[in-house]
Amino acid sequence: MRDPVSLATPVFIVLVVAEMVYARLSGRARFEPRDTAASLLMGFGSVVVGALFAFVFLDMAAALQPYRLAVLAWSWPALIACFVLDDFVYYWWHRASHRVRWLWADHVNHHSSQHYNLSTALRQPWSGQFTPGVVFRAPLVLLGFPIPMIVFVHGLNLVYQFWIHTEAIDKLPRFFEAVMNTPSHHRVHHATNPAYLDSNYAGVFIIWDRMFGSFVAERAEEPPRYGIVHNLASFNVFKIAFHEWLGMFADLFRARSAREALCYVFAPPGWSPDGSRDTTDSLKAQWAAVRGIAAEQVRPISPAA
Repeated sequence: MRDPVSLATPVFIVLVVAEMVYARLSGRARFEPRDTAASLLMGFGSVVVGALFAFVFLDMAAALQPYRLAVLAWSWPALIACFVLDDFVYYWWHRASHRVRWLWADHVNHHSSQHYNLSTALRQPWSGQFTPGVVFRAPLVLLGFPIPMIVFVHGLNLVYQFWIHTEAIDKLPRFFEAVMNTPSHHRVHHATNPAYLDSNYAGVFIIWDRMFGSFVAERAEEPPRYGIVHNLASFNVFKIAFHEWLGMFADLFRARSAREALCYVFAPPGWSPDGSRDTTDSLKAQWAAVRGIAAEQVRPISPAA
């Protein structure tokens, strides 16, 4: 079975070009040529690396198969269940990728653009195989879904997420916004505004964020500012791909204890022994203090997720 992402890639390119034309004619989307080129190169590199290291997931899945709780055959009910559960585990992987620095070192690449358009969707990392992210899909294998089905529905999930990376689409009908991830919801996720940080982790169904307290609505009075807290100011794809890994290893070398070393890897991005660096929690607390918002009114963030 062909990977849905590879089948959709030509359509992605056509839509990126169409959005660029639309942006020029309407002004409702923004592009920067060097930024777009960097995103496309990151996407190409991700495809190459993904093909080279596909065995990581496949070998893990093969090792787990003897321990399956069931052996599920291909059917529409199984396919739908697998799609929904894949999106559920995607939510938790995505949430962990913002709250655990080891995972963030890879995922930060996707957030590094200061623009938000369809090319941003293609700015994918190159180093996911060097994180434990693949473990999040292990439950699907243990439940008994066929490995090709897991790969297929995960590809569908990624294809869905392409179109939500745009400023050209405003809010959609309320019933759709209530259940599905949309450009409005995902703009919030990519924003660096303190009010929006670490929210809306959904892939396809925004209901996970609503269920687990991580949903924040886009507000007209708070336009999203895109990028990362400390922007790179570079279009060099190697800097984009590896800057956070280099920062994490530099911190590990200066760690003064095993505890510090573990925190540099597993604590939230920005953690430091003396609290001198900004984390999502500290930025939100500063934002709340400036606006006189009581701490209990700020959406809580769990320390591990």
